[in-house]
Amino acid sequence: MDEIKVFAGNAHPALAQAVTEYLGIPVGRCEVFEFSNENIFVRILENVRERDTFVIQPISSPVNKSLVELLIMIDALKRASAERITAVVPYYGYGRTDKKDQPRVPITARLVADLITVAGANRLLTVDLHAPQIQGFFNIPVDELTALYLLSDYFKERAFDDLVVVATDIGISKRARDLAAKLNAPLAIMEKRRIGNVDQTETLNVIGEVEGKVALTVDDEIDSAGSLVGVVSTLGERGAKEVYSCCTHPVFSGSAIQRIASCPVKEVVVTDTIPVTGNKKLDKITVLPIAPLLGEAIHRIHTGLSIGAMFE
Repeated sequence: MDEIKVFAGNAHPALAQAVTEYLGIPVGRCEVFEFSNENIFVRILENVRERDTFVIQPISSPVNKSLVELLIMIDALKRASAERITAVVPYYGYGRTDKKDQPRVPITARLVADLITVAGANRLLTVDLHAPQIQGFFNIPVDELTALYLLSDYFKERAFDDLVVVATDIGISKRARDLAAKLNAPLAIMEKRRIGNVDQTETLNVIGEVEGKVALTVDDEIDSAGSLVGVVSTLGERGAKEVYSCCTHPVFSGSAIQRIASCPVKEVVVTDTIPVTGNKKLDKITVLPIAPLLGEAIHRIHTGLSIGAMFE
């Protein structure tokens, strides 16, 4: 592992520390800060010439600053003659804008892919993209990990009776079906629609049987938690005994924490692809560590082993 260097921006240094502890190496030394004029400056403080380098930086709040830090760090490593640069982006911000669903709108997920590639990344490592087709936006190799096994193992240990897995919308139904199969539980699907370009949704129907069952909702991320509140309320109206929720990315923007605290969901299980710190901590929020998954993937990329074999 002497030839591997792992660097971190300011978005999630604790995750980078946990990943390097898994790998048994120190975090790479670098300066990443903002001048008074809001320009971001990066300096790599150790030799990376002909080294295999990794930059750990989720595109999380503050999203635009995190993205620009990532791009500048990649450029700095490229100009320092790094042999290979892998952008480790546990949470791919702007991933929800992945198609033209209205006239005269951008495909920002593709734009971010182009920016990362042009900056000099040779590879992307990420976790649970919002849409699988985002992999095709890149002209470099993309390794997409999944937290599905972490989440399923956690709920297997809870050993619920009469469990039903609930997809929070039709788009997430395949992932929910996979989780249901691992938990040997039936699947239900929430039918909902988004209202305009604001973070509001309307729950229309529940496809499947939830009455008298423990419902486990699954999604790729929880943002403002407005959808979660609506889903939990609807499931309660349809007779669900208890409602639990899980997702990979705890965005928790705006009033999300207040909504989670006040709604009757029993527990929300997430991973730490995004920091869950400060006022984002609640007794009913459980955070599973993603660092071992990322660390093993980085080790396999560096040594040329199969990533897919991790999930077989």
